[in-house]
This record gives sequence, C-alpha cells and structure tokens, in this order.
Amino acid sequence: MQTGALRATHEQPAHSIDSNRSFLFTSGERELRATGIREAIALPATGGENQHGAFQAAIAAAFARARQAGDANPVLIGAIPFDVSEPSCLYVPDNHEWHTRPLRPVVADAAMPALIAQKSLPDETGFKRAVEHAIVNFRHSDVRKVVLSVMRELTFAGDIDVDRLLANLGEQNRKGFQFRIPLPDGGDLIGVSPELLMRKEGDRILSNPLAGSARRMADPQADQAHAEALAASTKDQYEHSLVIHDIRQRLAPLCAALDVPDRPSLINTAALWHLSTRIEGTVADPTLSALQLACRLHPTPAVCGFPTERAHRLIRFVEPFERGLFTGMVGWCDAEGNGEWVVTIRCGMVRRNTVTLFAGAGIVEASEPKSEWAEVQTKLKTMLNACGLDA
Repeated sequence: MQTGALRATHEQPAHSIDSNRSFLFTSGERELRATGIREAIALPATGGENQHGAFQAAIAAAFARARQAGDANPVLIGAIPFDVSEPSCLYVPDNHEWHTRPLRPVVADAAMPALIAQKSLPDETGFKRAVEHAIVNFRHSDVRKVVLSVMRELTFAGDIDVDRLLANLGEQNRKGFQFRIPLPDGGDLIGVSPELLMRKEGDRILSNPLAGSARRMADPQADQAHAEALAASTKDQYEHSLVIHDIRQRLAPLCAALDVPDRPSLINTAALWHLSTRIEGTVADPTLSALQLACRLHPTPAVCGFPTERAHRLIRFVEPFERGLFTGMVGWCDAEGNGEWVVTIRCGMVRRNTVTLFAGAGIVEASEPKSEWAEVQTKLKTMLNACGLDA
C-alpha cells in the first residue's frame, strides 16, 4: 500500500503528530494492525449520525484522498470521546492489514517498573457521596439512572513499555476487544473492552450492550452463585432494561428487521460477570455506515444514564474530572461502511511513566454506595493486573 504525505484535518496541527505511530484493534481471532498516519481528524463527532453533516463529510473527503493515493478501501481507526462536542481522535493510517490473531503475543519478557505513587479522584468518601447525591436526585427528577466513575493515576519509576502492557492485557482477556490508539500528546489509549456498541457487515448489524455486573470469585461454586444472583437481581435487571429500551428506540426506525431478546444472558470476563443482550438486525438503508450507527447510539445509558441528556448534566455536576475518551467509543470503519465500534471501558491512558485508569458503575435508586465503590474497584482490576498490580 502506498504511503501518503501526512495531512492534518480540522484543528489537528501536522507538527504535533508523530506519523510513525502504530494502531491495534482485535476482534475475536483476528486483529487489525495499522501504521503511519495519512490524516488525523480532530473534528468533534457532533451530528455524527448525519451522512451529510460536517463530521461525516470530513471522513468521506479523507477516504476519497486515500483512494486517490492508491488505497482501494481505506480505513478510519481511532476514538471518539464521551462528550461528542470535544475533539475526536481519529486517523486514516498509511498502511493497514488484517491478521489472524496470534495465540500469544511475542514481546520482550520485561517486568513493569516499580509503582512509586497513586491517587484516586474522587477518593472513596467522595465517590460514595456522589452516589448518595445521585440517589437523592432520582427522587426529585425524571433521571432514572446515571453512571458515575473514578479515575486512578499511577506513577511508575520508569517509562512504561506499551507493548508489554498490551501483551499482559491480551493474555488475561482473550475474549475482549483489545485496542491501542495513539494520542496527539504522544501517549497511547489502550484497553480491552467487553462491550460492542456496533458492528456492521453489509446490511447486518449487531450491538451487544452490557449493564449490571458482579465480581468473579476464585471458588467455582461461589462464582456460580454470584452469577445466579446477578441474573436474579431486580436492581440489575432494571438497570439493564433501561439500556435495552434506549437502544431499541434508536435502532428500530433504521431497521428492516430487529431482534431484541426478551431477557439478558450472562457473559463473563476475567474479573466480572455481566448482564448481556445481543441485539441483531438488518438496516433498511445499507449505505448507513457502522460509524453513523454507532454515533446514533452513543452515549448509551450503559455509560451515561437515562434519560441521556439529563444524566449527562448530572455527571458534569458531580464528577470532579473530565472523562475525555473514557466511556466514548473506539474502533474502525472502512470506506464501504463496514466496521466495529466498542465502548471505551477497561482502559487507560499511557504517557511515559504514568498510567491513568478509569472505571464506572451504573447508579439507580436501589444502589448502595458501598457496593458501587466495590464495583468500580473490581472494574479497575483488568488494567491494574496488566500493570502487575493487585487491586
């Protein structure tokens, strides 16, 4: 594939981008690897579901230039933030290839540097207070769910080997969607998300939202008991139903057929059980792209709350930090409209010797602050274990 000259698109200065960056997105037993940056697109994804809006027009123009340079079916890869009014972090790479995913990553067997400091924002007291505030808010408004999160910053004695960290993630979480996306400041967004926001192949679509979680246990009997308790939990079933209702309402007008199971099933990661619903359908207009459909869904109540706009306002009021790319979406799409976008969770930002981690929990009126704090700590385990740390 031809290598094109670096081009900056919409407020992304060319001199700030290292064009020799690498990308990764894994899906099942295949992985998309890309290198180099032909174009960077920082335009916010506001109105991203609109084919004729400025955001989609910028992507179409970037694809057209890539085709002129010799790429028959260029791809877009990157991340969109939780708040779509903020700059996107999207790229058309110089080169991309799909591979069969190796059984085990091949990297230097080097230990992580020693942890020298860490801090949580908010701390335990602050997070529990935010949960209490949200519950009071439910009783005086029409907000029924809000997702509240924490940020933990880890500082190490030396720079982080991102390839080593990715290998650790892959070994512990084979089933997840693993990703590595370069950041404009020189860092990397990495993670292994269990939650598929949107996959489109031809006219077929799949969305697999998760909402409602329970911690995995080392003892098999205790682990099964936790799973069964989650499946029977009125609180978690209600939280999950809000997500499914919202996604159904957003997708149904676009689909010739849409299959939404009556009840969720259980899936698991290394750290958690989740309530899961596989929503499958056929779009009436096959020219709709995977990214347009993902923008129509984002942010779902699984990462924001319900109703979406009011929950978003509550998050801005009670969370003491900006989420940025956390709980946004990360993935790829090609010029033919196919693609996969997953929810940006179980992730971290790596910048030299610091790793910034995030985790959130869905809060409804029946939530208990102590349990929600325990849930976010469990969700941090995925990235903490990859860093060689015990949660």
